[in-house]
Amino acid sequence: MRRALALSVVAVVLAAIAYAQTALTNDAIIKMVKAGLGEDIVLSTVKAQPGNFATGVDDMIALKSAGISDKIIGAMVEKMASGGGAAAPAPAAAPAAAAAPALVNEVGVYFKKGDAWADLPPEVVNFKTGGVLKTIGTAGIVKGDINGHVNGDHSNTQLKTPVDILVYTQEGVAITEYQLLRLHESKDAREFRTVTGGVMHVSGGATRDLLPFESKKLAPRTYEIVLPNIGGGDYGLLPPASSDATSSSGRIGKIYSFRIIE
Repeated sequence: MRRALALSVVAVVLAAIAYAQTALTNDAIIKMVKAGLGEDIVLSTVKAQPGNFATGVDDMIALKSAGISDKIIGAMVEKMASGGGAAAPAPAAAPAAAAAPALVNEVGVYFKKGDAWADLPPEVVNFKTGGVLKTIGTAGIVKGDINGHVNGDHSNTQLKTPVDILVYTQEGVAITEYQLLRLHESKDAREFRTVTGGVMHVSGGATRDLLPFESKKLAPRTYEIVLPNIGGGDYGLLPPASSDATSSSGRIGKIYSFRIIE
């Protein structure tokens, strides 16, 4: 008889502990007391386990009528006054952030297309002396202003603002060596005027087509340029002569062109 009662008490205790892993309630306390558990055991359980007790006037009267001692009821009230000790619910999963376009690993210029970076194809540009006497500087680099000539009325790459561009430079080349230029229509071509190899002996009109831009370094040799609103028309990103062996001659090179449509 005693063995059966002991097994019954153990079963009730185990059930109560399993129930308490979420949060003890008034019903759980009543079940423990009616199963014959001592006051000290119930008090220890109330203090150790999270609780979600109802401790209004009617609730305490119901507990007292069910045979719950004043000490146990007091411990339940104290538990709720301290916040219940219940484990905080798991925070809702944060919404998945939009996947950032994977960065590139080949030298060139790219534009954001959806969630990826697409190649910005370069065009051939022919350079002509801008009428100002050139000088030979350090390492034989030609310094002076030039006119650039690109065949075709417009670039085949059409973009809408804001334009997001990614530049992967050659080793040792900084993004500040690139020039953002406005291209002007001229018969069946586009033209611009700028400088090459330095800024010495530059005429007043040599920087008329040069546009400032800000960049953000995303990774080694990788820079992002965002152009929020520079107006419609044709533009080009001109790499430095040091990263384009053909352009150092001042006769032929390349420019990454695009047309902004509004």
